[in-house]
Amino acid sequence: MNAKQRQLRHADYVEHIVEAAHLARSYVAGISKETFLQDRKTQDAVILKILVIGEAAAQVLDEHSTYAQTRTDIPWHQMKGMRNRMVHGYFETNLELVWETVAVFLPELERKLRQAPD
Repeated sequence: MNAKQRQLRHADYVEHIVEAAHLARSYVAGISKETFLQDRKTQDAVILKILVIGEAAAQVLDEHSTYAQTRTDIPWHQMKGMRNRMVHGYFETNLELVWETVAVFLPELERKLRQAPD
């Protein structure tokens, strides 16, 4: 089933983003950046959740562009772009950027999406 056949609401995609952000953050809770940079399993788990976030953002842009335009506080295009770079440049994943994303960006993203009315 493709995205068009699913016909998810924008709120469904937002919930996928919030859940993925929460899970990614939980994977690194209590560990240092140095530990993360040496732990391949945690890296893979976090990267997968970032991919989910980027894919959901892409679907919001494609299927619910009006909603995306009303939520200019959410960097939809950047989330989609990060997903695309990670998928198509897998062997060149910048783990420093992944750490910064999960440690700095995702808490703020999750907060904004949880606060905002649909």
